[in-house]
Amino acid sequence: MAVKLLCLTLLLVLLCPIWAKKPCLRSASTCDECIQSGPECAWCTAPQFNIRCHTLKGLQRAGCHEGDMYNPRGDVQVVKNDSSTEQAKAETLFLQPQELSLRLRPGVSQSFPLTITMPTDQPITELTMDTSPVPAGVNITFGNIVNGNPLVVQVDVEAAQCPSESDDSSQMQNRTGPWSVQITPRGFSMSVKLQITLECQCNCTRNREENSPSCSGQGALVCGQCECSGPYFGPQCQLHDGSVSAPNDYGCRSGQYAPVCSGRGECIMNQCQCQNRENPKERYSGQFCECSNFDCLYYNNRICGGRGRCECGQCICDKDWTDEDCSCSMETASCMDSNQRLCNNKGMCQCGACKCEPPYAGPTCEDCPTCVGICQQHVACVECRAFGTGAKKDRCDEECGHLTITMVETKQDLTQPGQASRICKMMSSEDYCFFHYTITSTPSGGQSTVAQAKECAFN
Repeated sequence: MAVKLLCLTLLLVLLCPIWAKKPCLRSASTCDECIQSGPECAWCTAPQFNIRCHTLKGLQRAGCHEGDMYNPRGDVQVVKNDSSTEQAKAETLFLQPQELSLRLRPGVSQSFPLTITMPTDQPITELTMDTSPVPAGVNITFGNIVNGNPLVVQVDVEAAQCPSESDDSSQMQNRTGPWSVQITPRGFSMSVKLQITLECQCNCTRNREENSPSCSGQGALVCGQCECSGPYFGPQCQLHDGSVSAPNDYGCRSGQYAPVCSGRGECIMNQCQCQNRENPKERYSGQFCECSNFDCLYYNNRICGGRGRCECGQCICDKDWTDEDCSCSMETASCMDSNQRLCNNKGMCQCGACKCEPPYAGPTCEDCPTCVGICQQHVACVECRAFGTGAKKDRCDEECGHLTITMVETKQDLTQPGQASRICKMMSSEDYCFFHYTITSTPSGGQSTVAQAKECAFN
């Protein structure tokens, strides 16, 4: 597979599956099943905890301590990063680093910079990156960070999902790696080696506590929950097949080691009959009584923030509200800038607030300390249109015809009573006097109001 970095433009390569955002699998019976249900899903390993699979925010609100949350994110480790021994000659291409190990949580991108030092006789106008075969569902993205020689390229690697049990693994060492992938600039022999492994299994499964007291001594504690030894069952393996339900209760368990009817009901004729709640508005439901309409997240002391309904432990939000606890407003009025643009077209409106793209900041992304200000951006056109002077006076009509000028007498006339407007104060390039103006964008170009009276040092 080949990728061209042409004119130093970001290009995408390989397959591009998109991880569809979906709720965490609340009915997950194992930690592995939970973390595979979505990139934001975490598992609570605390013993005797009712809510196991949720987002970090959801588990925290349910009372799970941070130290009991398992939420792998993956990582990048540099295995080999030798320095060049031939840069004085600059006759060969050189790559840094040379080898990396990547652990990928599906849906979570991992990135690293790749420095490419080109031979001095090689023009930096086109560079094609070849990759050896990549496992299905793994994406690699290349994008330039620093132009010139050396060229610095950001490499992003992401896996779409964990393979299912039915996937053909004949070409793999196993279903989750490790796999070796080579990245090589075309026409050169040096390459970068990536060793990729998917994180689809929970490390806590290795810490199995047999005959655990948390499981009444009748089962193993694995990732915080009990795997009972037959004929025992229940959240703490405290029940016996012959004591409560018939031995043939497979239809009442969501998994081999799952409690009968999720510990919320009774198995009768191989079917669950869910318990009644003291509050008649609260109820359990589902084939294994795994669902409820009352254990969703709370916001402002109200279930689903009072802006949605609880279905099987998940908030179904009312119109114009979103997030897992319906706390996020979808209204955009508070994100409108002074020109009625959403976040100044420099960010996204989330939960009624702007999330700005760097280096923009402020409530509506109109602040940019490192950007060329609007005053500096338009000063040459304002000066030539208003006074016939300045750097663009000889090509004013050609380059500044988009700007409409309105003249007033003094600086005090630039704003109307009760109106707030930013007044620009800039120095003329010819008479070294300061002039004042306001500037606004319009659909047809721009509008500037300029004060005729200037401020001069010799006045």
